[in-house]
Amino acid sequence: MTTLKALPNDLIDGLLANYRKPEELIGENGLLKQLTKALVERALQAEMAERLGHDMYEPVTNNTGNARNGKSRKTLLP
Repeated sequence: MTTLKALPNDLIDGLLANYRKPEELIGENGLLKQLTKALVERALQAEMAERLGHDMYEPVTNNTGNARNGKSRKTLLP
């Protein structure tokens, strides 16, 4: 099991610099929702790159027929 590093305080301070009320943090379009979305998207992109053997916009180096051929909108349910 890997141990996660603590987030740097300056990163947290930067994210919360304009925080004024709870809705800005946990509301419908709040910071928490934005961070969750960004982290899930990055994780899914990394998983796709690992599975296919190449990053987005790189030449296909596998001969399995698997390649990135576009994208479509997905909805992640809670």
